[in-house]
Amino acid sequence: MSAGRCPTTVAVTAPVARQLPTWHCQVRHPLSLAVSADFSGFFAAAPRRRTPQTMTRTPAKPDYLKKILTAKVYDVAQETELTYAPALSARTGNAVWFKREDTQPVFSFKLRGAYNKMASLTPEELKRGVIAASAGNHAQGVALAAARMQCKAIIAMPTTTPQVKIDAVRERGGEWVQIVLHGESYSDAYLHAAELEKKHKLAFIHPFDDPEVIAGQGTIAMEILRQHPGPIHAIFVAIGGGGLISGIAAYVKAVRPEIKVIGVQTFDSDAMKRSVDAGKRVELKDVGLFSDGTAVKLVGKETFRITRELVDDIILVDTDAICAGLKDVFQDTRSILEPAGALAVAGLKAYAEREKLKHQHLVAIACGANMNFDRLRFVAERAEVGEAREAVFAVTIPEERGSFKRFCEQVGTRSVTEFNYRIADKGVAHIFVGVQIASRAESDKIAANFRRHGFDTLDLSNDELAKQHIRYMVGGHSPLAHDELLYRFEFPERPGALMKFLSSMSPNWNISLFHYRNQGADTSNILVGIQVPKNEKRAFRSFLSTLGYVHWDETDNPVYKLFLS
Repeated sequence: MSAGRCPTTVAVTAPVARQLPTWHCQVRHPLSLAVSADFSGFFAAAPRRRTPQTMTRTPAKPDYLKKILTAKVYDVAQETELTYAPALSARTGNAVWFKREDTQPVFSFKLRGAYNKMASLTPEELKRGVIAASAGNHAQGVALAAARMQCKAIIAMPTTTPQVKIDAVRERGGEWVQIVLHGESYSDAYLHAAELEKKHKLAFIHPFDDPEVIAGQGTIAMEILRQHPGPIHAIFVAIGGGGLISGIAAYVKAVRPEIKVIGVQTFDSDAMKRSVDAGKRVELKDVGLFSDGTAVKLVGKETFRITRELVDDIILVDTDAICAGLKDVFQDTRSILEPAGALAVAGLKAYAEREKLKHQHLVAIACGANMNFDRLRFVAERAEVGEAREAVFAVTIPEERGSFKRFCEQVGTRSVTEFNYRIADKGVAHIFVGVQIASRAESDKIAANFRRHGFDTLDLSNDELAKQHIRYMVGGHSPLAHDELLYRFEFPERPGALMKFLSSMSPNWNISLFHYRNQGADTSNILVGIQVPKNEKRAFRSFLSTLGYVHWDETDNPVYKLFLS
């Protein structure tokens, strides 16, 4: 296929209509799409965002509509599917679609803009070589383009870039690419790349603040509107430096101005949101790195201009919401995105909840899937909190025989996700407990029930210290743990199994330590410290033989003696 030509095939995941409610099927015929021949004026400067009805028609430079329609991306990029998400649609009460840019050859949208920019260079510029700065995905696009065009490329990347992305850049570029690691964020790497650009007289391939890059990313919007010609309420786009959302907004607001374009950022990397609110570009001192693909301290001049003019809103989400978004995409597609890739999904959910949207068509751009495998454990743990499926509490109970069991009776048949306790006070015991819930409102009901039965309760579900650290630090040496025996028990992981185990424990012996965490396996291990006087050890071991649970005596384990006894 020749450069600059769009593929004639349309990749849409459907048989969708039979899955959808009747309200979902109000889709116009593709030929009924009315497009005005006059697209000028949609970038005219204004102190605030304007609705399509108030937009003036002054000449716009550059002509992004023309640039997007003639972008040279399909030599390396493919038209990705617009996939209906049945599970997330059912939960939100809206028709949710994922634009699957994670399925590109480099597992992100970035090759579109990178290749389009490099294709616009002169033969002399390509001969001298190019340079780029990137947190990973743009680097892969540049590397692939460099290898395809046989052009030397230097790529500066932050030292915080996931190894999977660094390895992928080397693989894509081969002998044509040299990687330089510098700084902790994209902005640090960018400054270093600017120095190398001047030193070696190279062509700079900007990851976002370049009209050719913006136009390349805008081809995604062109595909979305062709794949879904019917009503769309909003398209949700992750924002780092702003290249992707600028391209999306440029095309959408020219062709279908009634469609909202909503940007999504994290609370700790919100340079674009702050810039739009301030009316000028704002540079962040530090940025959060969980969503490393959007960790940008300073947005581009051109992307700021376009975003301020054309983007309808910017939503902020936290790490837990991103993790929940990753899980949502996995449940509907069995694919794993990177954090930045699921940012739009998290924003879609937050916006739909805030605006109480129902029966609307919503599109989220799944923009990348370069995930480090070692992050998956963290994502799995935080996703439950992010989608309000787990509530975490600190509960205070009397330090007396039987009180632990009485507390467990109030938990009832709920699925317990975590239980941590260590004797530390003669009068009271503090328990760290996680419980599976169906909604945030249920968390309040559980806490109220605990308090009603005399247990002081603190809801820690939104406490970052508790979720990140304290849950792993409950325990340690205790001067009150006299005559303590330490046992590890294994039992089948099924609803009610933990409560059954606790009910089996005799109130004659005090529980001085307890640790349990649901790992999602078919069996679970519980670590229990029990205070058993020496003259009762025989009776205790006899009791253990009647429990019916596989168990191990860890009292003589050197790890126990070092950290717990």
